Formats: sequence, structure tokens, C-alpha cells
Amino acid sequence: MLNQQTMEKLLALRLEGMAQALEEQRRQNDVSRLDFEERLALLVERQWAWRESRALAARLHHAQLKVAACLEDIDYRHPRGLKRAQIEQLRAGQWVAQHRNCLITGSTGSGKTYLACAWLTKPAAMASAFVTTTLPNCFANCKTPRPTAAC
Repeated sequence: MLNQQTMEKLLALRLEGMAQALEEQRRQNDVSRLDFEERLALLVERQWAWRESRALAARLHHAQLKVAACLEDIDYRHPRGLKRAQIEQLRAGQWVAQHRNCLITGSTGSGKTYLACAWLTKPAAMASAFVTTTLPNCFANCKTPRPTAAC
């Protein structure tokens, strides 16, 4: 009964990661060899990792990237004119830290969206703010506003 109450209180405190870890510890036989502080440290570590994982998933969802892309999966053999050194330089993220823009151009089907999503996965994971847009939308946003007649 006490175990069930503890689980309910952990869930009420929104410590789902810790509750999952405690349940797993109860099922393991060798965990009893650990002292209290070590078991508590494992529970706290699990809760922290659970929250970080959820926050990362939320940031990636909020980023609304069109493709789940990864820079490691880029095929450099395809004749798109991609240069590995240039991709690695952009991967380092200096352009993000310096608040620079990155404009990707190329023919239809060359992988522009994939590259953009692959590069933006890292900043999204680091909680950096960014905006993606297409060129027509960019031009529409750049139009100068018309003055309104004020009396």
C-alpha cells in the first residue's frame, strides 16, 4: 500500500521519470546492494534525463521542421554540388551563434528542405530561436509598408 501511495504522490508532483525509475528499481533484484544515496541519485538522474528528453521533443515539435533530417545521412555522391567542408562548417553552428542568416538555393528536388531541417535540428535542440521561410514569402514580408493617411 505504501508503494502505491508513493507512486501516486510522485505522479501528482509530476515526477513521471522518477516514478518510472522507482518502478524499475523495484523489479530489479541487484538494486538492493546500493545504499540509499546511490538509489536516490539514480532516481534523480532518471527524472532529469526524462525532463530533458521531453523538453527536446517539445522544442523539435515547436520548430515545425518539415523533415526529420540528420546531417550524417547526407549523400555526397549525388551530383548536387555539396561540399563536405562547407557542410561541416555550417554544422559547427558558428553562423547561429553569430545571429547570421543562411540562404539555401538550388534546383527543384536537390534537397534544400532536407538540408535546412538537418542544420536546424541542432539549434532547435539548443532552444535557439529561428525562422524558416520560402523566397516568395520572404519577398512578401520585405515589401515596404504603405503609409496611412492620418489627420
